[in-house]
Amino acid sequence: MASEPSLSASNESIPQMEPPPPAVERFKYSARVFLRSILGRADGGKGLAGQRVLVGGWVKSGVEKQKPGVPSSLSPGAAAHPVVKDVTCSEVLINRLSILRSIARILTGGVCNALSIGKPADGPAKPVTTVGYLRISDGSCAANLQVVVDSSLHTLSQILPTGTSILVEGVIAIPKAPGKYAVELEAEKVLYVGGVDADKYPLSKGLLSRAFLRAYPHLRPRASMVASIARIRNSLSHSTHQFFQSNGFLNVQMPIITTTNLRNHKKMFEVSILSSKADDSLRLAAINDQEAKTLETIKAAIKEKSKRIEELKRSNSNKEALLTALQDLQKANELAHQLEHKHTSILTKTIKEDFSENFFGRQAYLSSSTQLHLESYACSLSCVYSFGPTFQVEDGQPSKSLAESWKVEVELAFARLEDAMNCAEDFLRYLCHSIIEHCPHDMQFMYKRIDNKCIDRIKSMGSSPFARISYTEAVEILNKRFEEKVEWGTILSREHESILADEIYGRPVIIYDHPKDSKPFYLRVRDDFKTVSAFDIIAPKAGKLVQGGQKEERLDKLIERGRKLGLVQEDYDWYLDLRRHGTVQHSGFSAGLEEIVMFVTGLDDIRDAIPFPRNRGSADT
Repeated sequence: MASEPSLSASNESIPQMEPPPPAVERFKYSARVFLRSILGRADGGKGLAGQRVLVGGWVKSGVEKQKPGVPSSLSPGAAAHPVVKDVTCSEVLINRLSILRSIARILTGGVCNALSIGKPADGPAKPVTTVGYLRISDGSCAANLQVVVDSSLHTLSQILPTGTSILVEGVIAIPKAPGKYAVELEAEKVLYVGGVDADKYPLSKGLLSRAFLRAYPHLRPRASMVASIARIRNSLSHSTHQFFQSNGFLNVQMPIITTTNLRNHKKMFEVSILSSKADDSLRLAAINDQEAKTLETIKAAIKEKSKRIEELKRSNSNKEALLTALQDLQKANELAHQLEHKHTSILTKTIKEDFSENFFGRQAYLSSSTQLHLESYACSLSCVYSFGPTFQVEDGQPSKSLAESWKVEVELAFARLEDAMNCAEDFLRYLCHSIIEHCPHDMQFMYKRIDNKCIDRIKSMGSSPFARISYTEAVEILNKRFEEKVEWGTILSREHESILADEIYGRPVIIYDHPKDSKPFYLRVRDDFKTVSAFDIIAPKAGKLVQGGQKEERLDKLIERGRKLGLVQEDYDWYLDLRRHGTVQHSGFSAGLEEIVMFVTGLDDIRDAIPFPRNRGSADT
């Protein structure tokens, strides 16, 4: 009986099939393919060679060249090479001998002419084809795709200008000549072209400064740097939700409009449908002329002091003189805030009844923080967070402050100060790991164009524990370093924070237990009656990233603190209800998204960290 063939022998007789090439990932809601699905692959897209795709994007640059394989003599503008017509022997004789030409002319009825042997043949010259090489981006990744378009497909002058939009179908191919592109797209059809006026398009030039791009916020996302920042910001936002959702927090949406103004002498944007002229007249009637003059004098002095500080910074003067000037400016600002608060109080009493005609029946504001409202949900749902815009009237340096900014605000029930500090530290470290994993190409772009230390800084934050010191310890450390002493109770300046995080520790620093007069009234007062359970996280390069603390859960302490600050209890009586009914220890913090973007990218101007920056005198789009 014949034995059965072995399995190995059977396999040898079967031809081995090569696995099919990987299919390109197509966008779910159209036939278009995102460039990141081609260029974001480990092989740069080489494994997709031969596949037909539909891509769209905006032209970053374009150039027209001679079509490969066409002799240079046929390039546009070159003289055509003579084409010689084939002739017979009889035609040569007729051309050479005049008597034969005469006989031939008689026989042919006079239509025989001498041949132009060696001269170009008659007839129209064949059109010469050129090729357009377009570098396009669709915003999905940092890389650009080279698209090769034959002039027979479309008029190249219409698709070459920077800023032109194009939708094209073609085949992914490996370039014939080696270069910086791993693959290119050989166009077969040009399906759509959105033209651009090259003379008026502001981004038609090459490398543009960030200051120039700010003048065109509606167009600047097409700049490579701004597009990378947008993708990094998107990744940070996504990772923020991932972190809190995976750790048991609920996302709740807090109101943008509030009737609670507890900012301690700081202005808030008012929401009103009343006539602004009527409001202005009431303000003028309510404010004493002499005090108004005093306030104006102080504001003028603040401007002069600010100029002096800028001069000291530019002149690289000693840090002691700079810190002294900063402390002087801070005291002037505090005095101005106190006078403004006094005027606001007088105004509120004078015109309170007039707000009955307002839309909400009383004064209302754009919210500068959602923390108070967030506490109401934390005291019911345990752990919550919100993520949205906040508003503040800031007259600081435009490069450092915004009127509208985005914050993630967090609240944990049954939690103390250290719990909130641990959560905030874990959150920032999670963002660092996430951005390295999900935005490697954009971070490489930031490394090359903005800050060559940004990647090392992120990796360091993600791998090292934060330093932790009390406010009192911070003052002692600074006073050992400078002759000009930092007075206890002073709010630490940006320069103070930079010295601690950048120079002394070289890593993020958590500063806790701040003086109670420097922090909001709702933070828990310590047993020393001088400090509150508050903390700030200071990061190298960026400064303050997080502010937080443990809230005051004791009703009597909270009422007493508000009374000392001159707050009207009826304005926040709803907030006191959380202490009257089932009070609980709870803590939280807030983190500014723009500050985190600045830390990650190395940007030095906060207006570049948000799509449409809003500050004084700037809200045109």
